[in-house]
Amino acid sequence: MSLTEINFDGIVGPSHNYAGLSFGNLAAMRNMGASSRPRAAALQGLDKMRANLALGLTQGLFVPQPRPARGWLAELGVEAEQADTALLANAMSASSMWAANAATVSPGPDTADGRTHLTVANLKSMPHRSHEWPATLAQLRLAFADDRYFRIHAPVPSAFGDEGAANHMRLTERHGAPGLELFVYGVSGGAFPARQHLEASRAVARLHGLDPERTLFVEQSEEAIAAGAFHNDVVAVANERVLFAHEQAFADRDGLLDQLNTRFPAFEYVEVAAADVGLDDAIRSYLFNAQLVTPPDGQPTLIIPEEARETTSVWNWLQRHLAGNGAIRRVEVVNVRESMANGGGPACLRLRVVADPAAIDPRFLVDEPKLDRLSSVISRTWPEEIAPADLGSPQLLAQVEQARAALLDTLDLSQLL
Repeated sequence: MSLTEINFDGIVGPSHNYAGLSFGNLAAMRNMGASSRPRAAALQGLDKMRANLALGLTQGLFVPQPRPARGWLAELGVEAEQADTALLANAMSASSMWAANAATVSPGPDTADGRTHLTVANLKSMPHRSHEWPATLAQLRLAFADDRYFRIHAPVPSAFGDEGAANHMRLTERHGAPGLELFVYGVSGGAFPARQHLEASRAVARLHGLDPERTLFVEQSEEAIAAGAFHNDVVAVANERVLFAHEQAFADRDGLLDQLNTRFPAFEYVEVAAADVGLDDAIRSYLFNAQLVTPPDGQPTLIIPEEARETTSVWNWLQRHLAGNGAIRRVEVVNVRESMANGGGPACLRLRVVADPAAIDPRFLVDEPKLDRLSSVISRTWPEEIAPADLGSPQLLAQVEQARAALLDTLDLSQLL
């Protein structure tokens, strides 16, 4: 097998809106009630995938989930057309576009049976996300159906909150080699909830058959969660030997570095000091909610949102670091403003899977011609704008369902209807 890193991006769904449902996600709370632009959001996501392809990266996708979530509403004894505004907002959320929360992934070199393991996140902390996992599970079972190479796990019990790869990192000499897996959990976030439970992380590690000597459980700092880092990937990101983090990301920074030096001495730690970039700037700009990747040319590259370039303290730090020829050699800027306004940056939009592309259902992999076809469908069918008053409109509900059906038909994935 030829193992490589594949970034699976979630396509922004046609119901993308700003209902402000995610308590603790400052961008989502700040933009609550604004008008969204689903068509622009989805096209921005496709452009990000194109940029990854241009770097030489392998790119995949996940499709939007059914919206409104009629099955979930039926369990609550109501139809979408009769649901009250708050309940309907939870059923119309397009938040499954943030594929980093789809699952936690352990590549074959790390697992006891040599298969890549994926455990679907239960996302039980937020009502609008708690109903995502069945549709996520269906997609993962289809995309990674070859059980010679993959094992898909249902969510851990909902008593323990699990938010997926957004709270998981991996350090390794190279993607196809054994790695050290870091599970980041929260205990407290002051006024905001800590969403990742330690017991959920431990359960995932056991289910994946990870070696305890190559597995770390790391507490996220209360200060970071309270500042709006509702997931670890808002204050830290790792790729191969590099861990890139804010000084205040972890509850016991020094203890973590000691453990990393003992268990993986080859790692490189790149830290942004709070004196250079405060937590507020780091979180507002999503400096760390970036894709840290190694393209075929071998130049470690940080893919950041435009908001990071527009934040003076962040951009100044990046320019100083790049001038020093450090562990990050290149910065690429992408426009994902519609996603950012709802609290998700470049890293939120993708689930990183190390696997052989030949073992994956090709309908979930993309090239430029496929992206062109998707762009055409989205330009024709996605709503141009959704205002708060539109959310319960029967016309919008019908358009959202028809748009998703057209996309699935284009991908030959109508079985996911």
